[in-house]
Amino acid sequence: MQNVNLVGAGLVGSLLSIVLAKRGYQVTIREGRPDMRVEKISAGRSINLALSTRGLHALDLAGLSQQVMAEAIPMRGRMIHSSNGSLVLQPYGRTGTECINSVSRGSLNKLLMTAAEKHGVAIKFNTKVNSVDLEREAPMIGTDGYASAVRHAIAEQPGASWREFPLDYGYKELSISPGPGGSFKMEKHALHIWPRGNFMLIALPNFDGSYTCTLFLPHKGPAPSFESLKSRDDVKVFFRTHFSDALDLIEDAPGTFFENPTGQMVTVKGSPWNLGSKALLVGDAAHAIVPFFGQGMNCGFEDCTLIAQELDTGHSLEHVISTFGAKRRIDSDAIADLAVDNFTEMRDKVGQPAFLLEKEVERVLQNQFPDLYVSRYAMVTFSNAPYSLALRAGVVHQKILGELCRGLKSADDVDLKRAEQLIREHLPVV
Repeated sequence: MQNVNLVGAGLVGSLLSIVLAKRGYQVTIREGRPDMRVEKISAGRSINLALSTRGLHALDLAGLSQQVMAEAIPMRGRMIHSSNGSLVLQPYGRTGTECINSVSRGSLNKLLMTAAEKHGVAIKFNTKVNSVDLEREAPMIGTDGYASAVRHAIAEQPGASWREFPLDYGYKELSISPGPGGSFKMEKHALHIWPRGNFMLIALPNFDGSYTCTLFLPHKGPAPSFESLKSRDDVKVFFRTHFSDALDLIEDAPGTFFENPTGQMVTVKGSPWNLGSKALLVGDAAHAIVPFFGQGMNCGFEDCTLIAQELDTGHSLEHVISTFGAKRRIDSDAIADLAVDNFTEMRDKVGQPAFLLEKEVERVLQNQFPDLYVSRYAMVTFSNAPYSLALRAGVVHQKILGELCRGLKSADDVDLKRAEQLIREHLPVV
């Protein structure tokens, strides 16, 4: 059996180890943290995970999708909380079956670790890798996140080019406790968003009836920013002004605000992802993205799917290590750009009448021309189409929607004949 060393037993590392073990490799993972199944530790970035088609496909390969979905909560759309307190549900898909699924990062990581060990994977906890010997005999795969030690070692090689793009926004986690008997205090099957222009609050449901809330604000600058909120009174006034309906639900918002750390968000892009056939980067180690399209985990899991496909077609692991990054990077760069773009949409556009009209027209097009028109969101979330294709298609979609919505008052009045003409004329070239 060929030995393979993985660095990092997070979500992607644990899943990839199963994929490799099922194909006859002897896998050892070195993990810097203690075993979270035994000791109470943070699961890392605590923004809830939105599991969708790409991630489910990868979990299917490991035989785990049903087990994961048993404790997932389907979210059928965005529930928009406007400043005046009104609620609007914006469906994600054409039907109620097209959902994204809220899952617990910690619970999923524990499940994957246990499954990995059942497949013979050795996980060495409390074994932090700070530096990497890239001349080791056994292949090494870095699944050690956006601060990857393996990536830093590769980046020191001649000709390497890597960049980190920090977002000038941070995030703070808050929580809403379950209601009586584990009931949900808001709509259960929705991702809740309070869009407020240049900042926002979101909440995702948990299996126990609670919600994980995440506040996104600029790090610095005039109010509102993390820099400007200096006291409990500042925070209370801020929430009362902008999120009054949420303030009554969130557990001690002012206290929790100062107890919890302010998270950072970074996009990582670069090349190469490998050093010859000896070392490879996968997941956030290769392509960390901001969380606003819900695709960070799904993209990393799709890496595992693509590696499995390469191995199943007869390629050696050395071949995969040597070639994977060059083929995958165009799509990882695309979803990185889409994620940043979706941040603007979530915090600002989802509350604007013009945007809402475009989305209503888009739903009409998807229903009228299901074989011709698939929205950018659906391509990313409910299909395995390349991210780069979704990026290109989205540019064309925006032009089509812009023309169809010019002067339009209601989606019911959209010119379907003109719509079909535009779709047939422009989308095939994508």
